[in-house]
Amino acid sequence: MVAYTPLIIVLFPLLGFLFLGLIGSRIKNEKLIGLIGSGTVGLSFLVALGLFFQMTGLHPEERKHVVELFTWISAFTGTASSFSVSVAYQIDQLSILMTLIVTGVGFLIHVYSIGYMHGDPGFWRFFTYMNLFIFAMLNLVLADNFLLMFLGWEGVGLCSYLLIGFWYEKKFTGDAAKKAFIVNRVGDFGFLLGMFLIFVNFQSLNFDAVFGRAAVLNPNSTMVWITLLLFIGATGKSAQIPLYVWLPDAMAGPTPVSALIHAATMVTAGVYMVARCSILFALAPATLEVVAIIGALTAIFAASIGLVQNDIKKVLAYSTISQLGYMFLAMGVAAFTAGIFHLMTHAFFKALLFLGSGAVIHGMHDEQDIQKMGGLKKYLPTTYRTFVIGAIAIAGIPPFAGFFSKDEILWKTFSGEYGSVLLWVVGALGAGLTAFYMFRLVSLTFEGDERFDHHHVHPHEAPKTMTVPLQVLAFLSIVGGFVGIPASLFGGNTIEHWLEPVFAPANDKLRLTSHSVEWTEYLLMFISVGIAVAAIYAARTVYLKRAELAERWKNKYASLYKVLLNKYFVDEVYDKTIVNPTVKISEGFLWKGVDVSVIDGAVNGSAKLVALAAQGIRRIQTGVMQQYATVFVGGIVLIMIWLILK
Repeated sequence: MVAYTPLIIVLFPLLGFLFLGLIGSRIKNEKLIGLIGSGTVGLSFLVALGLFFQMTGLHPEERKHVVELFTWISAFTGTASSFSVSVAYQIDQLSILMTLIVTGVGFLIHVYSIGYMHGDPGFWRFFTYMNLFIFAMLNLVLADNFLLMFLGWEGVGLCSYLLIGFWYEKKFTGDAAKKAFIVNRVGDFGFLLGMFLIFVNFQSLNFDAVFGRAAVLNPNSTMVWITLLLFIGATGKSAQIPLYVWLPDAMAGPTPVSALIHAATMVTAGVYMVARCSILFALAPATLEVVAIIGALTAIFAASIGLVQNDIKKVLAYSTISQLGYMFLAMGVAAFTAGIFHLMTHAFFKALLFLGSGAVIHGMHDEQDIQKMGGLKKYLPTTYRTFVIGAIAIAGIPPFAGFFSKDEILWKTFSGEYGSVLLWVVGALGAGLTAFYMFRLVSLTFEGDERFDHHHVHPHEAPKTMTVPLQVLAFLSIVGGFVGIPASLFGGNTIEHWLEPVFAPANDKLRLTSHSVEWTEYLLMFISVGIAVAAIYAARTVYLKRAELAERWKNKYASLYKVLLNKYFVDEVYDKTIVNPTVKISEGFLWKGVDVSVIDGAVNGSAKLVALAAQGIRRIQTGVMQQYATVFVGGIVLIMIWLILK
């Protein structure tokens, strides 16, 4: 294994960011900018792929490798709690898998962006930010300590702000960027407190040191607090209840940004962090229960909102929130491998769906309302075929990728020691809703009657730079799940064996046992696929064969439809209970009261006091010698009187 390979992987996107950031504005050739921006990420992927193949030839115990570059922070206090953190990168089975996802899917999104962002005046700036995004995410997944992970954690938060608000001249994009940034700061505060507690209890922030000491501990209340605080950070970054509200608004940025955030980078950070800290969560079964409940509730909550949304990207945004809920459900029932497996397959089909929606928007001249589309499959044949593949994959139809990862989560939820039948029911219902809203989206966008204005809109297929990444992602959405075929379907579940050494300490602590193949698993598999097929049939019936049903149901259940269309009015509740009071307090009390009256008043008042004193004193500075002599003599007289009286 090459000693500094992890550094090389991280270095390429950093060099791309620096080069484009410094001289990108002077380069007028879009192809050159696109080549540099995409090429740096592609090179990182190739290096990571080579490292992966090298690791497969090693014994599992030899696959872990740490590269320490330099000491970052060192505070020598002379006690056992001296603080030292290095910039060091860790390669193991989990981090290399995440690196391949980030760089591989990230590379395809970069290539797609060359066509999508063509002609934009900020073309060079876009690729600068995108390279920085990949660099930050690689630091997050390759870090060997909590502080470096947090640096990457904050880095992707910064890049999301820059990219969501990329078209900064539009007010709504700036508002969406600020919303994402501020909501994430709430979660990040929890992450910081969790890190403080980790250092206090383990005297280190290094993963090996912390996890090694945790492996010999028993469950305790301190671990519950640590893991709950870390999970608060995860709910912000990975958009779970109650901090999910920023993600739908993040659609304000360019579509490739949405694909990058939703598929390969930022929103997966929370899931990865929980997986990386699996041994800590194993010491807090109460937290695992909270994670599972929040994940299940988020999955069904977001899926229900997606049923009636009409913005093509908003449907996919709520789909992402829902799918992230499945990943946390897996983490909560201690199915850590299943959660990472779904993270991987989701990266394939969700990137495909977002980029496919971008091709639709591109071909429809920036139209995003699916009610103004229809019949587009004959105008955008490649986009249509690949989008349908993505929809089938996310719906969980075999043998597409989403089936294997989703079914693994549902099976572990039903059969695992930390799962339950109720959680399985919620998960299965969420899967049905997912299949329904995805094929509602397909039906209204690509099939049925053409509802757009032919005089102003002329749909057309996207260029090759956009369609080729779609075809690659479609292929991965078909075959990507084969690495996780379970034993019940006569597979070897390769990904489970690959990740087993990473999660072994947590599984040992939780005393998890493997389940033999039972008829129950086949039955549950049949039920989940049946639910998905029934939901797909229902969606196509309602929106294609009997279109009047949709209007009839909308009128019959008008109140429910209004609640779902307005996303349960959560944003309005937050505005009324948190945002508006905070603004009023900030303006009325902190600004006008404290800042203007107290702080400015004290500063301005001291200046006025000095001015008044100066006005009195300067009257004795007249320049007349007789007055100075009089004052001088008067002073001597007063001093003599004081001495006599004393």
